[in-house]
Amino acid sequence: MGIRVVAAVFNLPTAVLYGSLSFFLSVLHNVFLLYYVDTFVSVYKIDKLSFWIGETIFLIWNSLNDPLFGWLSDRIFLNAKQSNVVISTPEVVLKRLNALSRNGPLFALSFLAFWVSWAHPGLQFLICLCLYDSFLTMVDLNHNALLADLAVSAVERTRLNFHCSLFSAIGSLSVFASYTVWNKEDFFSFRIFCVILAAVSALGFTVSTWLLRQRFQTGVKAAGDQDSILNELYVSEPSASPEKKVTLLEYLKQLSKHRNFVWFACMNLVQVFHCHFNSNFFPLFLEHLLSDRISLSTGSFLLGVSYIAPHLNNMYFLSLCQKYGVYSVVRCLFFLKLVLSVVMLLAGPDQIYLLCIFIASNRVFTEGTCKLLNLVITDLVDEDYVLNCRKQAASALMFGMVALVTKPGQTFAPLIGTWLLCVYTGYDIFQRDAMNHISTEPQMDSSRVLTATLRQGCFYLLVFIPITCALLQLFTWSHFTLRGKRLLAVKANRQTKPQNALPQDVKTI
Repeated sequence: MGIRVVAAVFNLPTAVLYGSLSFFLSVLHNVFLLYYVDTFVSVYKIDKLSFWIGETIFLIWNSLNDPLFGWLSDRIFLNAKQSNVVISTPEVVLKRLNALSRNGPLFALSFLAFWVSWAHPGLQFLICLCLYDSFLTMVDLNHNALLADLAVSAVERTRLNFHCSLFSAIGSLSVFASYTVWNKEDFFSFRIFCVILAAVSALGFTVSTWLLRQRFQTGVKAAGDQDSILNELYVSEPSASPEKKVTLLEYLKQLSKHRNFVWFACMNLVQVFHCHFNSNFFPLFLEHLLSDRISLSTGSFLLGVSYIAPHLNNMYFLSLCQKYGVYSVVRCLFFLKLVLSVVMLLAGPDQIYLLCIFIASNRVFTEGTCKLLNLVITDLVDEDYVLNCRKQAASALMFGMVALVTKPGQTFAPLIGTWLLCVYTGYDIFQRDAMNHISTEPQMDSSRVLTATLRQGCFYLLVFIPITCALLQLFTWSHFTLRGKRLLAVKANRQTKPQNALPQDVKTI
C-alpha cells in the first residue's frame, strides 16, 4: 500500500505539481498582505516617519530586485549563441526548479520574521520587508517563468494557469483561519498559526520541486540525442561575423523599443497599485463603513470571500480567455470595474447590502485581472523571443523587467491611500487611538460631524480610486497590439524554432 501511494504521488501530472507551488506561496502571502501593516502600526506601534522611510527604501529595493534577479537568472540565455553554449528547454526548467527548491523554504522562514518583535519597529519593518520581498521575488520570478518555459500555446498555458488558480484558491483559505486567531492584544495564537503555515509551505516547496526535478532530469537524459542535433544546428547556422554579446544595457535598449511591453507595463503599474490598495485598506473600509451595520461573522465572510473568490472566478475567466482571448477579457473587466464604481458612487454609502457586494466584488475582479496578466507577460516573452531572434526565451528576465516598472505601485498604494485619507478627513492612522480622541470631544455634535466626515472620506476613497484606475487602464490597454493575428503569428514563429522535448504530459495537459 505504501509503495502504491508513493507511486501515485510520483506520477502526479506536471500541471498539478506546478499548480501546487501556488498553494504554498498564497497560503503565506495572503496573510502577509492582510496583516503586516496593521501589525506594525497597531501592535508594534511604529512611528509615522519610520513607516514612510521603510516604505521608501522598500520601494527602491522592491523595484530593483526583480530585474536584478531576472538578469542573474537569464543572462546566460541571452548569450546562448556565444562560445557554443547550448541550453535545452528541459535544462532551463531544471534551473528554475533548483532555484525554487532553495528559495521556497527561505521564503517561508522570512515570513516568520514579521510576527515576533526582535528590533526597533522601524528597523524591523525595513529588514523584514526587504528580506521577505527578496525571497518572494525569487519564487515568483521562477514560478512565473516556468509558465512560459513549459508551454507555448495559449491553450496549454491557460491550463497551467487554471491549476495555479485552483491551488491559490485553496491556499487563500488561510485568510479565513487567520481571522479567528487574529488578536492585537494577545498575539500568541496568531504567531503559532503563522509557524504552522510556514512549516507547511517550506515542506511543500521541498517535496513538489523534488518531484518535478526527478521528472525533468529523466527528460534531460532522454533528450541526449536531441541535444547533439541541436548543437549541430547551432554550429551550422550561417553567420557573417561573431555575434555581439548582449549586455544588460543592450537588453534595456531592445526592451525600450518593444512598444507592447511599454504599454502593458503602464497598464500593469495601475493594476498593481489598485490590487495592493484594496488589500491594504480592506480592513479600514470594513471598520469605518460597515462595522456598525453588519455582524462580525458577515465581516469575516466578506474578508474570506474577497481572497478566495478571485481564484475561483479566475477559473471561469480562463475559460473565457480560451474562447475570446486574454485581451478582450481583460478589457471587459476594466469596463466592469468602471461601471460598478459609478453605480456605487450614485447609490451612496448608505446602501449597506450594495456596499458589501461592491467592496467584495471590487477586490474579486481586480485580483482576478492580476491573475490573467501573467498570460499576457508570457506572450510578451514570445514576442521578445521572436523580435530579437533569441535562441532561448529570457522568461524570468521579462517578468523581472515588468516588475521593475510596476512594483512601485505596491508601495504607492499605502502611501497615497493614507495621504488622501488624511488630507480629506484629517484622520491619521498613525495617531494613537485616533477615533477615541474624536469621540471624546466635549462637543458631541462636532464629534458626529468628524465621524461622518471619516465615513464619507472612506467611501470616496473606495469608489474614486477604481474609477480613476479603470479610465487609465482602458486608455493604455487600447494601445496594446499583441492580440489577434499578430499574436498567432508570434506563437507560430516561436513554435517553429528548435526546442528540446519536454515530458509528454506537459504537452498534453
